[in-house]
Amino acid sequence: MNESVLVVEDEQVLRNALEVRLRTEGYIVDTAADGNEGLLKATELPFDLIILDIMLPYRSGLDVCRGVRQKGLTTPILMLTVRDQTVDKVVGLSLGADDYMTKPFEAPELIARVQTLLRRMPARAGRGVHQFGTIRVDVEREKVLRNGMPVQLTHREFQLLCYLMERTGSTVPRTELSRSLWGHEDGTSSRTVDAHVASLRRKLEYNPKRPELILTTPGVGYKFVTPVTNK
Repeated sequence: MNESVLVVEDEQVLRNALEVRLRTEGYIVDTAADGNEGLLKATELPFDLIILDIMLPYRSGLDVCRGVRQKGLTTPILMLTVRDQTVDKVVGLSLGADDYMTKPFEAPELIARVQTLLRRMPARAGRGVHQFGTIRVDVEREKVLRNGMPVQLTHREFQLLCYLMERTGSTVPRTELSRSLWGHEDGTSSRTVDAHVASLRRKLEYNPKRPELILTTPGVGYKFVTPVTNK
């Protein structure tokens, strides 16, 4: 199944160019010309990636990004702007954006960023609903339930859960998690991985000190397993 991309850009020439290039690369593309339309589509339709301009009519890209994350959606967001200002980047990332590009840019670089974000995407194994003991993961809706009650996961926690879930039964090295989910090529953020795993266990495990879903492989990484019994 080809990934779907939403392009939210008010400049028609650039919007059309991005649509053509992304379709050429094999992506399914939808577009929006202003912030209101962009937020509506981003929160009502399923997308694998959102390319989001910051300067938009009616509602800024920052507001759209905030609105998407407030809905609990973890769709990767690549933000675009003509302003090469650190404050824009910091604000955008703090609101939940995953990457950032300054206009003008070369199309090959944009496609490379898109491919990188999609490789980190948690829903690569499909969009179904998965049940693991008392845990229910609805990938398409990006919702997690435990004993029928909603579990509030952060953006990164949901990515981590799905990344491990897709590889059920296999140990995933900390370095791979660090590289794939946080983009750290040198694998120096293993403590960040450990902290997120600990948080997931507190939210999902019956007894976090004796986990049954996310197991540790000492000196290597973590493994997601299907529980034998329900609690």
